Amino acid sequence: MARRHSGHMNGERYLANTSPSKREVHDLDNEKTTCQIDEIIKAGHDKPYNSLEIAKRDGFDNCAYCIGGSTR
Repeated sequence: MARRHSGHMNGERYLANTSPSKREVHDLDNEKTTCQIDEIIKAGHDKPYNSLEIAKRDGFDNCAYCIGGSTR
């Protein structure tokens, strides 16, 4: 998969899903098909980040598939 230049994305590495039921951040350099990034962008729930730390500070959990590990 690749970084995106659609929706709110402009080639940033991290995409946060702002859907109230999800609130997770994805690493587009390690994207898995289960992340469903295109669907997040189509729904307008994409928020770009250049830093995982900032996304986590903003309250987003790690995606279990492309980042894993601890949350917040």
